[in-house]
Amino acid sequence: MSLFVKQFHRQLQRYWIFSITGFILILLLIIPLRLAIAYYQAPQPQAILTLGAWIDREEFTAEFARWYPSLEIWVSSGSFPYMVRPIFQAAGIRSDRLHLDYRAVDTVTNFTTLVPDFKQRQFQHLYLITSDYHMPRAKAIATLVLGSQGIAFTPLSVPSNQPKKESIRPIIRDIGRSILWIFTGRTGAKLQPFLNHYFSQYHFGLR
Repeated sequence: MSLFVKQFHRQLQRYWIFSITGFILILLLIIPLRLAIAYYQAPQPQAILTLGAWIDREEFTAEFARWYPSLEIWVSSGSFPYMVRPIFQAAGIRSDRLHLDYRAVDTVTNFTTLVPDFKQRQFQHLYLITSDYHMPRAKAIATLVLGSQGIAFTPLSVPSNQPKKESIRPIIRDIGRSILWIFTGRTGAKLQPFLNHYFSQYHFGLR
């Protein structure tokens, strides 16, 4: 290969690196703007999104939803329906307000699977409910996934007795997966076995 061709390949590689980096930076600058617009246009949340995994999140949501009877409730991959529905019934929540969705397989897909539903209903602001130890990762993902779609969120943490907080590694991993979804529409969920093995030394996997 001639020197000219080698130099051309190096320049082309630099061009793509700079282009991709620039595009990501522009995107990261646009997201705060879209969030600001969403907060301005919809200062009050229009629905409730609860990230499933533990029954105390559904219990918290049912009690909270009693005070906001006009809001629809979305529970993403939570406990089994036969466990969840009685909780909301006992709280006096109408069944037509409750949406149980089980498409998500992890925290990233808790958001990405429901984005089309939220956009179809023109939601611009959601209450986001999850456990206190899980909230930092949930907020990082929500900022990217929901923010890129012009959907703001107000976090509500469920107190837990979890003795350890999530490490920074799963947060960084899921930020990367969220950016991948923004660019490609894919979340990397099929890599779950590999990622679970890689992060098995930590207390928190994909959930």
